[in-house]
Amino acid sequence: MGFARSRAGAYRWARLLAAVATFVCASTAKGQSATTDPDPPQETSTEAISPVPILSAGVAYNSFIDGGTQNVHPLVAPVVLIPLGQNWLIEDRETFEINLAPVPGESGYKGSLQKEVDYLQLDYIANPYMTVTVGRYVTPFGIFNERLYPVWIRDLQTDPLILPISTGPSGAGTGAMVRGGFDATPGMEINYATYFSTLSTDTPLDSQRMAGMRAGIFLTGPRLEVGGSFQHLLQGDRSNAFGFHAAWQPRPLPFDIRAEYARADTGSGYWVESAYKLSQVPVWQNELRHVQVVGRMQQYFTGVVPNSNLPTVNTRLFEFGLNYYFRDDFRFVSSYGRQFAPQGGNMNIWNVGLTYRFVVPVGHGDIR
Repeated sequence: MGFARSRAGAYRWARLLAAVATFVCASTAKGQSATTDPDPPQETSTEAISPVPILSAGVAYNSFIDGGTQNVHPLVAPVVLIPLGQNWLIEDRETFEINLAPVPGESGYKGSLQKEVDYLQLDYIANPYMTVTVGRYVTPFGIFNERLYPVWIRDLQTDPLILPISTGPSGAGTGAMVRGGFDATPGMEINYATYFSTLSTDTPLDSQRMAGMRAGIFLTGPRLEVGGSFQHLLQGDRSNAFGFHAAWQPRPLPFDIRAEYARADTGSGYWVESAYKLSQVPVWQNELRHVQVVGRMQQYFTGVVPNSNLPTVNTRLFEFGLNYYFRDDFRFVSSYGRQFAPQGGNMNIWNVGLTYRFVVPVGHGDIR
């Protein structure tokens, strides 16, 4: 999976929409021989392209066994992108999921449908370096919640133990955000995000009242990013939280390594994850180029303020995953983890499943 860079996130979506529109229009136009056109092809400006809406969705079917108890977890997460001219964009992602578990004394699995509005936001792309967002957005604290959370992106289907730290009850905020990125030097880029969220207790739009920021430095040569996050809670105990993150993808290898640390009154901890695609193994290349090996280690330490979404005791977890890509958008996922925790918290965690994602442009773009 490619290195995620946060340089003007919504601006990248606009360029993606423009590229899709160009492809759709070009594919429907009559071809013209190069010998009849002596002039070299001219690069089309995004200002001369009308973008089109995009409909996408991620689908997953996972089976988990935690400490001997099996849970079946089907999930659908539709995504809609609606451009309004050249500078406005509506983004929406919602998640529909069911956690099916056996009920003692009854046969079969039972569960209820849960719905969550991950984000529903209006973006104003002021320029290539700044985008202003209002509405419901994914809290930009650390990197996992915003960049790696969707099931079709993450390499391991389980959440990091520290994910609920400073991401709110639902991983989202309701308010305003300013974000973007720019070149500091020819080999260094800086990305940033600042946000304010108001209190909302309405499910599935719940959020905390908070303010915070995240900033990162990306070195284009080694493809290394390091950064930090800060958040101040504007309700309750008005506590502070901070974190650090790093991500590296060396050019010669199909290899990713990511790490994140977070600390708040509710607890602290870290996770380190690496993933390697076996495409460079010199034997059985046709088979192994589809295989990805993943490993993650993490540790959580309890805080002074209890949080029902976090472990109640100090916990360590080691996980190993093996994924097979039938295509870039369709894969088989599997993992095994061993959790170490006091008071009977030691257990094995198994997972097998399938993930799929599709992207469909809605309508035809127009090149002016």
